[in-house]
Amino acid sequence: MGAPALLLLLLAAAATAAPPDQPALPAAAGGGGGGANNSSSSGAASTGVNSNSVLVALLDSHYTELAELVEKALLLQALEDAVGKGNVTIFAPRNEALERDLDPEFRRFLLEPRNLRSLQQLLLFHVLPARLHASTALPSSHPTLSGEHVDLSGGEGTGSPMRVGAAAVTRPDAVVRPDGVIHGIERLLVPRSVQEDFNRRRSLAAISAVLPTGAPEVDPRTHRLKKPAPPVPPGAPPVLPIWDAMAPGPSIAPAPAPGPGSGKHHFDGHSQVKDFIQTLLLYGGYNELADILVNLTSLATEMGRLVSEGYVLTVLAPNDEAMTRLTTDQLSEPGSPENILYYHMIPEYQTEESMYNAVRRFGKVRYDTLRLPNKVTAREADGSVKFGHGEGSAYLFDPDIYTDGRISVQGIDAVLFPPKDTATGGEGSGEGSSGAAPARKAPAVTAHSKSKLRRGKLLEGACQVMGFLGRRSRFASCQ
Repeated sequence: MGAPALLLLLLAAAATAAPPDQPALPAAAGGGGGGANNSSSSGAASTGVNSNSVLVALLDSHYTELAELVEKALLLQALEDAVGKGNVTIFAPRNEALERDLDPEFRRFLLEPRNLRSLQQLLLFHVLPARLHASTALPSSHPTLSGEHVDLSGGEGTGSPMRVGAAAVTRPDAVVRPDGVIHGIERLLVPRSVQEDFNRRRSLAAISAVLPTGAPEVDPRTHRLKKPAPPVPPGAPPVLPIWDAMAPGPSIAPAPAPGPGSGKHHFDGHSQVKDFIQTLLLYGGYNELADILVNLTSLATEMGRLVSEGYVLTVLAPNDEAMTRLTTDQLSEPGSPENILYYHMIPEYQTEESMYNAVRRFGKVRYDTLRLPNKVTAREADGSVKFGHGEGSAYLFDPDIYTDGRISVQGIDAVLFPPKDTATGGEGSGEGSSGAAPARKAPAVTAHSKSKLRRGKLLEGACQVMGFLGRRSRFASCQ
């Protein structure tokens, strides 16, 4: 019995000695006894941030706004590295200072993604790579993590309140941790580099200045003072007719008139005209027209001004072959190039589809032009749109060369000229127009005669009674 008892004692001793060795692996993995926990905490401290760190203190209720900016600036890793190298001092504005005193425009500037570098510079300017208490002697200047120096003054040793830059320290030594200290300040510190970046990127066009009021303008037509134009909301259609808004020239408005509104253009007409002329050159076959618009006349500038003020234009563009058929006599008179091109500009926005649908539905459509009082006539011919009359007519054969919602360019194969007889309103001259006039009047005469033959029941009964009496032929209404 002694041997079995000794064997049992040995097994019991081995069982009691095994448990301290077996739980060592789970403890090292992440749980277990106190000694293993201390070892894991020391390993985390070497690679992360301790719960008693000064960075964790930023999440205090007084500094949540600053902590949010640090997260948006992607600076957590940089600050962790700085804390791991040594103690730091953070000058933290309270939430009230960031919400109340920060300029909204400057805040939008900091939160824009393209200005991430400026936001990082601003926040690192509040962190010093040293431990400075309010009771210690402060240097006059100290480098920050942003690379710039910040001015320090005051402190308990000097008898004056502690200041950093232009901000007063309202809560010195507000948070003290083993790896750093936080001082509460009254406002946000803005380094010179961030302020210069903000001033450089701020759009000067957004700054509205009050224009000085000049001398009253006199209307040269009436010799009276011009009345100020009524205010026009942005994007509204122009108030003046396009002919009144045009500059004075031959056969158009006799005197200049101011554009609608206060002069603020809501459309970039000059860029649109430039694009339309470049399109003509790249399209090919319209170099002569582009040369006249830019070099021979100032119509390109005039068109850009009109489009900027809200007007729309449709240009009937003759190709180079048509322009070469112009004679010297047609171009030698003063203002001839302008007159010719003004007759090819319609103050409406028309496309090839809208014009073709109009002439198919109405047969003939007359469009106003910038050459008053002449109009250009369009009709359907051979499945296309034909402008003008007789030999001076032109076909629309290059549709929609350029369309941007404000300017429409339609290519034609001839140069148009207004009819000689303008007294008839531009209906036309020659055989073509005289032959078309009776055809247009015939339906009206027929309709008028049919309306006279319509009689009511009472008149029809009276005519029958007069027929019985033999006097029906004496009344014209019964014929």
